[in-house]
Amino acid sequence: MATSEVQTVHTGADKAKLAAAIALLLGSFVAFYLLSPRGALVQWVALIVLLVAAVVVFGVSESGKQLVAFGRDSWREVKKVVWPARKEAIQMTAYVFAFVLVMSLFLWLTDKTVEWLFYDLILGWRK
Repeated sequence: MATSEVQTVHTGADKAKLAAAIALLLGSFVAFYLLSPRGALVQWVALIVLLVAAVVVFGVSESGKQLVAFGRDSWREVKKVVWPARKEAIQMTAYVFAFVLVMSLFLWLTDKTVEWLFYDLILGWRK
């Protein structure tokens, strides 16, 4: 049985970095709305600068480093995938469409048969 470990932030410095990143994130939105009298350019510059600062602060935290490592590992795994050729992809798509068509016809016929059986034969109702 596999055990899953829950990873939490242990150091005070890491907690402070995450708190600062959250404060910068929230501050970017507050600044965007408070700077509306100054004009759109000032609003957007403040928003982008504070968002970038929040990302940088998060990136130097342990959680940020783990996220970047996870992203690198994921990208490495995506490179290992053998993608189907165009012909294979088109064939498989056609098979799926054909299967869906056959199943929809089967279900429609089954529905109409059961409807006919219950409403017309058993209950004697006519629509």
